[in-house]
Amino acid sequence: MRLPFHATLSRLRRQLRHFSSPLNTAQYVAGVPSPQNAIDLFKGEWWSRFPAPFDGLRTGDVETFDDPRIAWAISEFGGVAGKSVLELGPLEGGHSYMLERAGIASIIAIEAHPRAYLRCLVAKEIVGMPHTRFLCGDFIDYLRASPPRFDAVIASGVLYHMTNPVELMALLARVTDKLFLWTHYYDAEPLTRNREVASRFSGETRCIHEGFEHRLFRYVYGGSFGIGGPRAFSNWMLRDEILDALGLFGFNMIRTAFNTPDHPNGPSFALVAERFKPNEA
Repeated sequence: MRLPFHATLSRLRRQLRHFSSPLNTAQYVAGVPSPQNAIDLFKGEWWSRFPAPFDGLRTGDVETFDDPRIAWAISEFGGVAGKSVLELGPLEGGHSYMLERAGIASIIAIEAHPRAYLRCLVAKEIVGMPHTRFLCGDFIDYLRASPPRFDAVIASGVLYHMTNPVELMALLARVTDKLFLWTHYYDAEPLTRNREVASRFSGETRCIHEGFEHRLFRYVYGGSFGIGGPRAFSNWMLRDEILDALGLFGFNMIRTAFNTPDHPNGPSFALVAERFKPNEA
């Protein structure tokens, strides 16, 4: 239906006022094009320090582009040169960059947080990651949709954001024989020394997923550290039950490292889990 002339004219005037408003000049970037201009689109949001020769950029101070946990995972995998990798929650692409530098053939990196996804694209443009494809969406939905198999999966800082963490491990077992995982876990004893984190737990439930009985400890975000999960709460697991779940889903070689019970954001550890098949001996 056509709008009356006076209504059309009124709308046109509103649009002209918008485009002529002095406030609208903030949509444009002045000065010579530079990586810092792109970085400053998300000023104050960056976590990561960029690698040389971009380490002079004003970003964050976390060494995600030079993370010893990922270096350890690559070593434990026996290298990743020529391999395909699925990465969950890349945040700003630091771990993707390390995999690229290690000679990866291809990376699918899935990020659900819209602004983190856009920061990944900025990072890719600045440092160059030709073998990485960043996807915006929910990696649980991706994994449920029967994706192709990968030579390895990197899942750093995502398990403790899940409401059903055992489902994630079960889904990953269907797409890879090699998994790196870094996560927080529940441990009552060290949490007695960390009231801030301990106060966010609101109860324990017993669950069964694909035949695996386990306990879940509800963690309520409420403006806490980092980028939270897609819901107002997540469920943490016991360390031993994480290992038991991976064993049940076929990962029969598991090595752990970086165990930090007194991590300021809650107990944490890393692991590499592999499925060893007898005919590979």
